Amino acid sequence: MLPLIGSGLNASTVDLGIVLGAFLIGAGAMQLPAGISAVRFGNRTVSLFGLVAMSAFTLASAFSPTWVDLALLRLGAGAAAAFFFAPALGLVSSYFPAGSRGPIVGLYNSGFSLGAGVGIFGGALLGDLFGWRASLALGGIVLAGATLGSILLLPRSEDVRASTGWRAAWTAGLPVLRSRSLWALAIALTGFWAAAYIAAQYFVNYSSAVHPSWGLEVAAGVTTLLIVAQIFGGPIGGWLGERSRDMRRLLLVAGASCGLLTCAIPFLPLEGVWPLMAALGFVIGVIFAVQYLLPTYLRGTRGRGVALSLALLNSVQIFAGSGLAIGFAVVATGAGYTVAWLFAGAIALATLPTLLWVESGRGGANEAAGRSVTGGGPSPLRDRPGSPSSSGDPRPDSRR
Repeated sequence: MLPLIGSGLNASTVDLGIVLGAFLIGAGAMQLPAGISAVRFGNRTVSLFGLVAMSAFTLASAFSPTWVDLALLRLGAGAAAAFFFAPALGLVSSYFPAGSRGPIVGLYNSGFSLGAGVGIFGGALLGDLFGWRASLALGGIVLAGATLGSILLLPRSEDVRASTGWRAAWTAGLPVLRSRSLWALAIALTGFWAAAYIAAQYFVNYSSAVHPSWGLEVAAGVTTLLIVAQIFGGPIGGWLGERSRDMRRLLLVAGASCGLLTCAIPFLPLEGVWPLMAALGFVIGVIFAVQYLLPTYLRGTRGRGVALSLALLNSVQIFAGSGLAIGFAVVATGAGYTVAWLFAGAIALATLPTLLWVESGRGGANEAAGRSVTGGGPSPLRDRPGSPSSSGDPRPDSRR
């Protein structure tokens, strides 16, 4: 709907870029506050708050009088999304015991890819039929309905009495924020995040500039295929990660594949680009699933620490990866798209070695054996023995 918004609000391409970037800024800046809030109030409460706030900001966006107002509201929507994503994933992991949560974590991530694919065509269709304001309003209303359904249906499976104030929540979260494994994981996959973002956001521009004969519809179709392939890669990646004795190896292989596939983009004709983008999308889905599954098995991040650990990952990758994406645009402008794609693939490969500083991330089938070897003791973020958030098992009444 960007062309419609640009016409309706008299916004230039640069203005629209600020509108898009505002969402990422809000999402990146509020990741850690959202994670600390999850430690304080619990994953369910914080994630539902994020949905309510995102619904309100999305609905309000429909009434933006200027592009500046729209950018500010998108900033708020991004902040609200931060309060949803990591806490909701922590909530999902709390519903499933060790050994079974991998495919569910992957399916959760696939939902975002499915939403992106629907949004591309649904947004364009609704925008043409009803205008961009009505479309944004409808999006906010539908999200509000989904939020109400979540409030009614999501079971309560957490004990959050251990942290009774912000100071206690901050103290409990410090081991997560100081985790060498988490920082190493975030840095290792920052290059991958940038490459994935670049492939999704810049391929149409690349196609228009270098291969105008392909046509806009074909370029958009290739990008959509990249997104659709992620839907299948997520659950399979989670399944593989759950059964892996060392998730780092899986991330290394998948990350290297992502880098090499990205480097190959400018050297292939159209008939070769289609399968390449399908493979790249599948690999992206696998990596996202495994990187979000691994922290649920790290020492010190189980239970209510999961949301904060994922928030740390997202914060580092959004800010650093977005900066690298800007670097791609600079390289493309100065040296051409071929060098720029090689740059994107190279950074995906260059950051992978820091996986060596990450704990092995044994899957659920090996978790008990892993704890006996590493000597993992109790974590300040785990509730008392037997509580659902300490073991990952849901309460009996949450199995429905």
